[in-house]
Amino acid sequence: MLHVQVKENESIDKALKRFKKKFEKTKVLKELRRRQAFEKGSVSRRFEILRAAYKQKTYGHIDD
Repeated sequence: MLHVQVKENESIDKALKRFKKKFEKTKVLKELRRRQAFEKGSVSRRFEILRAAYKQKTYGHIDD
């Protein structure tokens, strides 16, 4: 469970912002959305290969 200590003379908005940032770093919501629908292993591997090919095409050819 996440805990955020509200510092002295700190607004609630800033504390809430720190909480949201901590929550986002845990990737709980991303994992929840991923688990809502089953994805076959072959589909996820295909997507991973396509992503790697795109990155290689975009960032792989660095000419000096």
